[in-house]
Amino acid sequence: MIAALTGKLIEKDANSVVIDAGGVGYEVTIPLSTFYILGEPGADVSLRIYTYVREDTLQLFGFSSAAERALFLKLIAVSGIGPRLAVAMLSGMSPDEIVSAIRTDDLATLTSIPGVGRKTAERMVIELRDKISDIVPAEAAKAATASGSDADPDAFEDALSALINLGYKPKAAERELRKAVHEGTEMSVQKLLKRSLQLLAGN
Repeated sequence: MIAALTGKLIEKDANSVVIDAGGVGYEVTIPLSTFYILGEPGADVSLRIYTYVREDTLQLFGFSSAAERALFLKLIAVSGIGPRLAVAMLSGMSPDEIVSAIRTDDLATLTSIPGVGRKTAERMVIELRDKISDIVPAEAAKAATASGSDADPDAFEDALSALINLGYKPKAAERELRKAVHEGTEMSVQKLLKRSLQLLAGN
């Protein structure tokens, strides 16, 4: 069971990274909250890992903090929420927003994420309301609001691809991305994703 990875960042995109640890390249699926604070390829990184194993699957999910990983584990314990949906949730809103929505029975916020229907949101509230008091996602919350400042010429296409992979419809994702650009949002993947996710959620 792999619980953590520390090594050199080889590749990075909005949905996954490749980390060289001891000469082995590990592909790790990550939420946007982790993507926002990772350095560029070549940087040293350390991620908390959840190893997902099934008969025909072995997949690693990585998180920037223990609190973020703890919330992920709480989410996948809910019936109907698998690892990919849990990652989508951590990508669609910050960990503290998820915790707040669960504590306040805010189904509208929870169902704003693709793949989360009303019944799933209701199960989350019922099953997790009393189980998340020990989660203090301050580090992960900071991760969700941090962003790089370097302009990326391919930022629009990379951000669009990330939104589609998260389950948003291509037309809707492109529409809100263009709104973000027209608002003057900096042309970096991090900032475009952050603003377009806000627009998709109606904020």
